[in-house]
Amino acid sequence: MGKKILKWGGGILVLLIILLLLTPVLFKGKIQDLVKKTINDNINATVNFESVNLSLIRNFPKATVSINELVVINKAPFEGDTLVYSEKIGLKMSVMQLFNSANEPMQIESISALNTKVNVLVDEKGVANYDVAIIDEEDQEDSEDSETTPFSLALDYYLIENLNVSYTDLSSKMTFIAKELYHQGKGNLANNVLDLNTETRTKVSFDMEGTKMLNDVNLSLKAIIGIDMDSMKFTFKDNKALINQLPLQFDGSLQMVEDGQLYDLTFGTPDSDFKNFLGLIPEAYAGNLDGVTTSGDFKVDGKVKGKLSEQTIPTLAIHMGAKNASFQYPDLPQGVSNIVLDVNIMNQTGIVKDTYVDLNKLSFKIDKDVFNASANIRNITENILVNAKFDGIINLANVTKAYPIKMDIPLSGILKANVNTAFDMNSVEKGLYQNIKNSGSLSLTGFNYSNDAMAKPLQIQEAALTFNTSNVSLNKFNLKTGTTDIAADGRLDNLYGFLFKKQTLKGNFNVNSSNFVLADLMKEDVVSTTETPKKEEKATNDAAEPLKIPGFLDCTINANAKKVVYDNLVLNNVKGSLVIRDEAARLQNMSTNIFNGILAFDGNVSTKETTPVFDMNLGLKSLDVKSTFTELEFLKTIAPIAGIVSGKINGDVKMSGKLNALDLTPDMNSLSGDIQGTLVDSEIDPQKSQLLAALDKGVSFIDLKKIDLNNKRMHIVFKNGKVQFKPFDIKLKDMAVQVSGEHGFDQTLDYDLDFKVPAKLLGSDIANTLAKLGPKESDKFNAIPVKVELTGNFASPKVGTNMGEVVTNLTNQIIEEQKNRLVDKGTEALFDMLGGGKKKNEGEGANAEGEAKKDETEEVVNKLGEGLKGLFGKKKKEEPTKE
Repeated sequence: MGKKILKWGGGILVLLIILLLLTPVLFKGKIQDLVKKTINDNINATVNFESVNLSLIRNFPKATVSINELVVINKAPFEGDTLVYSEKIGLKMSVMQLFNSANEPMQIESISALNTKVNVLVDEKGVANYDVAIIDEEDQEDSEDSETTPFSLALDYYLIENLNVSYTDLSSKMTFIAKELYHQGKGNLANNVLDLNTETRTKVSFDMEGTKMLNDVNLSLKAIIGIDMDSMKFTFKDNKALINQLPLQFDGSLQMVEDGQLYDLTFGTPDSDFKNFLGLIPEAYAGNLDGVTTSGDFKVDGKVKGKLSEQTIPTLAIHMGAKNASFQYPDLPQGVSNIVLDVNIMNQTGIVKDTYVDLNKLSFKIDKDVFNASANIRNITENILVNAKFDGIINLANVTKAYPIKMDIPLSGILKANVNTAFDMNSVEKGLYQNIKNSGSLSLTGFNYSNDAMAKPLQIQEAALTFNTSNVSLNKFNLKTGTTDIAADGRLDNLYGFLFKKQTLKGNFNVNSSNFVLADLMKEDVVSTTETPKKEEKATNDAAEPLKIPGFLDCTINANAKKVVYDNLVLNNVKGSLVIRDEAARLQNMSTNIFNGILAFDGNVSTKETTPVFDMNLGLKSLDVKSTFTELEFLKTIAPIAGIVSGKINGDVKMSGKLNALDLTPDMNSLSGDIQGTLVDSEIDPQKSQLLAALDKGVSFIDLKKIDLNNKRMHIVFKNGKVQFKPFDIKLKDMAVQVSGEHGFDQTLDYDLDFKVPAKLLGSDIANTLAKLGPKESDKFNAIPVKVELTGNFASPKVGTNMGEVVTNLTNQIIEEQKNRLVDKGTEALFDMLGGGKKKNEGEGANAEGEAKKDETEEVVNKLGEGLKGLFGKKKKEEPTKE
């Protein structure tokens, strides 16, 4: 009998296990269909999910449904935007719910969501992308006649783990972000009256019109909330909240009503320890508060009462205060004492614009220095009114001794302030400076600062500001870094518009320096050009931010520097103006002494577009040619051969192109422009150029040392990586040369040299032959055209000529000339033999001489004809004509 019972019991157990394993397979289709129906019946959006799984083992005896990779994508007017993504949504229910008929809903007992992202967007018209619920009008009219939904809630637990919410309202220019949100609730939500035990943790950030109000503030709340669903009232019971490390407790209730919410809440700190104040500061800035000694008290208390609706807000009475307080960190030598804080945030009418903030007093002492501040802010939703005062001294060296600011090198310097200001935002926005009341001064002396990103430590020896009604005057500014010194004065306009409304900051400054070394201000990461960058270095370069000229600046800087050192260049007496506006910098009337001459320049650099661009005009006056075309890198690329020319150059350079976004260096292949200049007192050394050395060797009839380039004006045009020399003539002893052609920035060559060469220089054979001709005939061969082609590149040039063709043609011409000369001599000899010679009468004119020669020629021809006739016999008699 016992064996039978065991046998039957074992069989039933095996059957149950089989059922547990097979049920998910049998019911998976039904569950998936129910999920799809629920979504389609309730959401007007495109919803996809990877799979729906059913498990009876994970939470046995409960069934678990998992919806994996759920994504909700908006339709118009936010078509294509992802509203919700969730890696996993879990539903837990009784196993028996799986056997319900099609008309019976499945009751869900718990819900969980893991790794979820919600992206909420409200456009400029106030339309929200989360408004995707389908409204069933029949359900609204008569809920009893509506169809039964596939699922119903009988929750006693829910969990949200790692929820990230982004809320952007374009109409009010507001952004709210909650990161890494954890929230869970326990309670019988099927009841109308219950206590819900909750726990919440998150980090929140809040941005209003571009101003960071909150940045990753840690919030947490453990609370039992009494819920009355009949009256929609929620009451705080046992609870504890933390804002960063500031503890708060709440009492009171929140009730949902037809036209808004009713608040009746009070809150405050559970104790008055001043450490509560430090707890308001984010841990990243306040450091570890363990071991911090404090004295005095700090309290926060507040009351929020009234209705939140479209027209009203609850009245507010929030106070923060500290008296005779102090704190000191255990590992720092000094503390902060005599701390007084008195702040009120108030609204007594329930109208938003009547909210105001009174900072009645903020005062503290570090060592012997005392600093005081007070402020009042009113009318916050319309035309904000601000009235503030700052008065005191701060020794910056003591700040890092009393507060855990993370710095490699401690600050130093004395800051003194005595400033009063009163203004309204409308005046700031419209530039109505007469309505802005500023007075007082601010100074900083002995300020020293350095970090790893800086090339050299920075020393502000003195800076003095005066606050006036319409501007802030920079009366004095003296800075040193490395061997660089800078002195400046000037003024700033629209400072408040820049600080509060992100408007353009305007200014005018005079900057002077006796020695300005750019390397003292800009730290460069030197990367070897012979080594392949490591993957980490390449990734860093790829991720580097492009250099941008600030778009918020509109200022003019009048510069005067005795010496400026840029890379390997030394510029003396640099003068001119720099205008910064609209993400562009314009150089005006700039000049400097360099290369034993004067370089004038003006132009524009713009970083407004993704690819920065520039255009520049240079005036060259008596500059050393060799230095100019070897030390200015872009000119060295354009005309490398000029580096072997000594002498001076006067001319103009016009160029434009693109810049590398990371360091604003020119993109050489994008350069275009031209150079026009005249060489003065110039000489050339061909042996210092492989090109000219090859030309000197390849063409025997030239001596490049005798090239005459004095007062020679040249025109060079460059574009698309090519440099073209406009044809120009040069003198080379007793021959002329026309140069034309082009070369590439890659140093490839394609030039033609058209020589006019005296024939006597084309070889001894031709010279000897010419010697046999008379001077008159030889003069015909003083400008023989010879073409020389230069190809290859500057490092390995190739020289080609048409000398073979030239010599052949020239030889034929000389032979022809010799023949003509012999014929002329024979004619003269025969003329004399026949007695045809006749001297020209003295005093006869050119015309008479021409007529005489003509007559003589005719006479010689006639006599020559008669002689030839006599030589071959008499003429035969004429025979009678036959009829």
